[in-house]
Amino acid sequence: MMNPKKYTRQYFMPPERCMKWAEKEYVDHAPVWCSVDLRDGNQALVVPMTLDQKISFFKLLVEVGFKEIEVGFPAASDTEFQFLRRLIEEDLVPDDVTLQVLTQAREHIIRKTFDALKGAKNAIVHVYNSTSLAQREQVFHMSKEEILKIAVDGAKLLQQLTDEAGEKYRFEYSPESFTGTEVEYAAEVCNAVLDVWKPTADRKAIINLPSTVQMSMPHVYASQIEYMNEHLKYRENVVLSLHPHNDRGCGISDAEMGMLAGADRIEGTLFGNGERTGNVDIVTLGMNMYAQGVDPQLDFNDMTKITEAYEKYTGMKVDERSPYAGALVFAAFSGSHQDAIAKGMKYREEHHCDTWTVPYLPIDPTDIGRSYDADVIRINSQSGKGGVGYILEQNYGLRLPKKMREAMGYAAKGVSDELHKELLPEEIFQLFKDKFENITEPYSIPEMHFKQHNGIIAEVTVTCDGKTNVIKASGNGRLNAVSNAMKRHFRLEYDLVTYEEHALEQSSSSRAIAYVGIREKKTGALHWGAGLDVDIIRASVDALLTAINHMAVKQAAEEK
Repeated sequence: MMNPKKYTRQYFMPPERCMKWAEKEYVDHAPVWCSVDLRDGNQALVVPMTLDQKISFFKLLVEVGFKEIEVGFPAASDTEFQFLRRLIEEDLVPDDVTLQVLTQAREHIIRKTFDALKGAKNAIVHVYNSTSLAQREQVFHMSKEEILKIAVDGAKLLQQLTDEAGEKYRFEYSPESFTGTEVEYAAEVCNAVLDVWKPTADRKAIINLPSTVQMSMPHVYASQIEYMNEHLKYRENVVLSLHPHNDRGCGISDAEMGMLAGADRIEGTLFGNGERTGNVDIVTLGMNMYAQGVDPQLDFNDMTKITEAYEKYTGMKVDERSPYAGALVFAAFSGSHQDAIAKGMKYREEHHCDTWTVPYLPIDPTDIGRSYDADVIRINSQSGKGGVGYILEQNYGLRLPKKMREAMGYAAKGVSDELHKELLPEEIFQLFKDKFENITEPYSIPEMHFKQHNGIIAEVTVTCDGKTNVIKASGNGRLNAVSNAMKRHFRLEYDLVTYEEHALEQSSSSRAIAYVGIREKKTGALHWGAGLDVDIIRASVDALLTAINHMAVKQAAEEK
């Protein structure tokens, strides 16, 4: 039995109003990114990555463009320790990339962490201890003063060991469970740590404010961040960092609003893998910026490669509907959506647009290595004429007349519905050929000749039901003359209402395709045909004949 009364709000609003962040419209520049895929992401896996997988993942993160990478908790296990040593000893870390290591504010853990760091060119030592009311009361049974002392002692030991090593390691402090900590107390602890480190312009300190557990709506977190932004000492020499988790599904919102509130840096994982419901998804966060014209300073131009590598190394799966990276996020199955996208693409082409405004597509899929034909317009039983027409034009150069697109759309919907499957472009093309191109039963025309006399006279050899006849008629053009001959000899009642043609290839031997639509006089039903040949007259007649054959087959079925 669900009982909401057992729950209460565990977060703390700032003691003063902090809502300046709400006056800003969007995040206008990229933060400093720090990937924690190899630490937070790895420790959340059912089967943690092997040493070789972690090396490969590290190289992927460097390729994507991360300049700060938290590689692990070296004191936690031998694998974590050896991973860091391999990175250093095998010189796998580019000069512009900084390794970050995590340690609790406990002396023996800090000392082992420094042992693992020996020889690192650029490093951030990230120390933390929990500060929340719940942890103070229930876990540590300590006062505020005792918790603050743990943080300060840890900060002093980091400073001491760095000086002894003769290094210039940078420092990061996290008041773990920040979201459950009284905000003014979190500021007091962070400032006490900063007083130890005394950060400078050339050696800034990082204060990281994690939503270790999301406890509030994003605007509350943003207000907490704004308070910290305004009350941290040495602020010009402090990098204010966020580490949002996703318990309430608000990791992205927390990060975005937190940046509006003054945060300079984001810790997260590529696709949000992390403890419980995960960390903030850096792919989505970065691409959200990109979609608003802001360079995220990360390279996602081959999203499929990144996704496949992530899935290989972690054993996790990127959901098909995951923003930007999911296999189906650009896929439009709805007929109205497909039609709008197709028209939007045509508008861009005709108007030479510099900005992207295509309906239903927040970004250009090709920017991240996706394609329009394979990823955007997808055909199933929910699709319409616009999508089918777009597939045939983009993939095969076929520009069907409007009403013929409708007929082809219904044909594709019917097949998809019957088979309960999506139709691939090649299947749609084959369906078009089977249904509308060069149908020769019951009528076929193996031979025809024309001469000009008071218009055009057509002499047509027609085969029907095993019999061959030579028939003649005149018309105002070759196709019209053939049509008149068919109607007169076989007593066919229809009007030729649509004729369109275009070349398929631009060369001296280019083939032409013709589309013909005829309307039955009795019922008003439309019938369509297409013809393909190097000779446009032959193509036109084949298209007419296909339309006539469709009509004949339908009428014969109705008479039975």
